[in-house]
Amino acid sequence: MREGETRIGQRPHRVRHFFLLGLFAVSEMERVRQGELSGMPARIEMLGRFEVFLEAQSETPGKNLLTGIWRKGEQILGVDKHDWLFEFVDAITGDNYPNPDRVLNYVEKAIKAYLKKEIFEGLKKPFDIFAVEGGTAGICYLFDSLVNNFLLQPGDKIALMIPTFTPYLEIPQLSRYRFDVVQIRSMPELIDDRLTYQFSSREIEKLRDSSIKAVFMVNPSNPSSSALKEETISKLVDIVENDNPELMILTDDVYGTFVPKFQSVFSVLPFNTACIYSFSKYFGATGWRLGTIALADENVFDAKLRNLPQAFIRELEIRYEVITKETTNFKFIDRLVADSREVALNHAAGLSTPQQVQMALFSLFSLLDEEESYKKKAQSICRYRQKLLYEELDLVMPFDHYDSAYYCEFDLLEWMKTHFGEQFGLDFQRETSITNFLMRLALEHGLVLLKGSGFGGSEWSVRISLANLETNDYKEIGRRIKKNGFR
Repeated sequence: MREGETRIGQRPHRVRHFFLLGLFAVSEMERVRQGELSGMPARIEMLGRFEVFLEAQSETPGKNLLTGIWRKGEQILGVDKHDWLFEFVDAITGDNYPNPDRVLNYVEKAIKAYLKKEIFEGLKKPFDIFAVEGGTAGICYLFDSLVNNFLLQPGDKIALMIPTFTPYLEIPQLSRYRFDVVQIRSMPELIDDRLTYQFSSREIEKLRDSSIKAVFMVNPSNPSSSALKEETISKLVDIVENDNPELMILTDDVYGTFVPKFQSVFSVLPFNTACIYSFSKYFGATGWRLGTIALADENVFDAKLRNLPQAFIRELEIRYEVITKETTNFKFIDRLVADSREVALNHAAGLSTPQQVQMALFSLFSLLDEEESYKKKAQSICRYRQKLLYEELDLVMPFDHYDSAYYCEFDLLEWMKTHFGEQFGLDFQRETSITNFLMRLALEHGLVLLKGSGFGGSEWSVRISLANLETNDYKEIGRRIKKNGFR
């Protein structure tokens, strides 16, 4: 029973329609076979051949979803069937470099429609996306380009909203960054006798300091699984509008689809925000490496680039001269693409085209699910597992409105004091450590959990994923934790 990379688990038909489309693409390549070699798919009359292909599948798993995409794709994407079909078929074969390098044209339309529905509800401003190799790559690319373009420099003051995903704690300390980090810490809060982790007004007020150039957040958080409450987002808007208008906000919204009515900071502060989103968690696709970086068409990053000192502007003209002679008009999102391949290899930049097709198909699957049956099922699975675990450990249940139910984090020492007495907790603390407790839990009870301190949590906190084990295992996790405590 191991805490590891997390996922809900793929529905088979969401994978099958990718391979079914791939099967059609292979048949298109074989139409121009020369001996052992196959050619590239041909656009001429492809539409008719695809309709014949779908009819021939009869009860083939994945056919219904692919047919649904075929029938409604034109309406969703706003383009002719022939255009997007040819792009998807050519892309799924992987026979060409990604072009455009940021993201393929009709893949972009599908992903944008998905993000507007699931993550950016209420967003009025146009935005661009860069398809990347999962959220991990998005994090790396953003940090690198911010430094490469002098938007952040070693020693600059940034803020981290913690607890948070461990790399956000570790990257700023690397020698090439060495940022001065201000921690903005969430605290447990009860709403209607339910638990949530939120940032006090006093903590958020730290961002009024205009010397803080950027703030990094995971929303909903990892590992406390709480989304920002409305008052906090309103406070951020006020801070940006009145005290820190050049604040760069980087938000990682990978868990947003697990919160019933999620609101992204990007949707209310698009000018100041760069948003990372990964398809990994919601679609159980960590191995696919599918993610995006979203930036508003007009944004603070481009504005700050235009106002750099002349010495920096000249250095960037030299850096990007192999791509453009008009560096001042070279957008930050396109610099992200170039920097991802050390500029010199920009001609070969971009996420592999089969991966882009999978992202588009995931997006279209969600857009076709008008009853949101998949979302409701995914959320209910996590919440039921949470219920089993929390009841076994007698923990205060989270406040559903802000809760992603993707992780459970609790302070083991405080839990022991609450349930077995203050003295028991003090004796336990004196006789062992959280590391020893977790090692014994693994070695003697076959259960591997992570320390919450690695995410910026308290010394005795532990993190439990609610997404990667069988549902009935979560009651057993609680039993083993209790058993290990009474060794």
